[in-house]
Amino acid sequence: MEKIRSSREIDQTRRRLLGAAALGLVAAPFGLGGPAAAQSASAPAIQPGVAASFGPLRNIDAGLLNIGYVEAGPAGGPPVILLHGWPYDIHSFVDVAPQLASAGYRVIVPYLRGYGTTRFLDIGTMRNGEPAALAQDIVDFMDALKIEKATIAGFDWGARTANIVAALWPERCKAMVSVSGYLIGSQEAGKAPLPPQAELQWWYQFYFATERGEQGYAKNRHDFSRLIWQLASPKWAFDDATFDRSAAAFYNVDHVAIVIHNYRWRLDLAKGEAKYDDIEKKLAAFPAIAVPTITMEGDANGAPHPPPSTYARRFTGKYEHRDITGGIGHNLPQEAPQAFAQAVIDIDRG
Repeated sequence: MEKIRSSREIDQTRRRLLGAAALGLVAAPFGLGGPAAAQSASAPAIQPGVAASFGPLRNIDAGLLNIGYVEAGPAGGPPVILLHGWPYDIHSFVDVAPQLASAGYRVIVPYLRGYGTTRFLDIGTMRNGEPAALAQDIVDFMDALKIEKATIAGFDWGARTANIVAALWPERCKAMVSVSGYLIGSQEAGKAPLPPQAELQWWYQFYFATERGEQGYAKNRHDFSRLIWQLASPKWAFDDATFDRSAAAFYNVDHVAIVIHNYRWRLDLAKGEAKYDDIEKKLAAFPAIAVPTITMEGDANGAPHPPPSTYARRFTGKYEHRDITGGIGHNLPQEAPQAFAQAVIDIDRG
């Protein structure tokens, strides 16, 4: 316990500095704790890039972590948890959150482990990036906030995490929105060779498997991540300010370790933790997801992603797939916030 207190005390100043300076959180909160807005069947029309930032960051101890997060909307509204991916952060939802808040939802957007102001409580805890650990974090986060059940939505790592919670803890997931569909995998599946063009898309995974890759990412994480944004969303004309706002989250002290472990674990080049073995064994069987789900895909997604026809059968409950046109890439909630928010409302109220 002494070690835990020491780690938390050390990080308090860092969290305050990062929250106040590096992230530039200057906008007023989006209706935090206020009365619920009039219920609407449609998300309010808000154009991408209008919201400068979120309101003040909050932190809460949850499981192994002290999780940094933001909230928007009425405290008593139906909870929606929005999960970002790599290399992105909570600002992927900066335009989605006010739309959902205006529709009466309590919107909660946490930093995943290794991002932003989220920190490990114990300096000795393994910096584990395996999917089961990320999913357990969200269940612990819900427990800490006393949220029994929520609609969970995300993309990239966030979509995979939402998939796992929906599949293995369906009693905690009212409904789900998942960009790129069903993303549950296993180490065994990760060993199977892919066609050359598909392998080429995973170039960074193989780079991260090397010591050079780990050192290169640590040294060049800003430019590396910007390259990923450009490749994954080739038609998205984001500016320097938009990227830099998110890039601040990658200077978390655990970020490189979590990212490298995640991709090495996928190729069975790094071990996980035994306490997650039972979860990973269930995931290796590719469990069906029965909670109501909308999957989404942008028409210009440059990141590796499966075609919808390959995963539709994995969803055994109420299910719909939506293709979003207009040059929308991998970061769908930030590139098409209206469509993403509408999907959350539709699946929650359907």
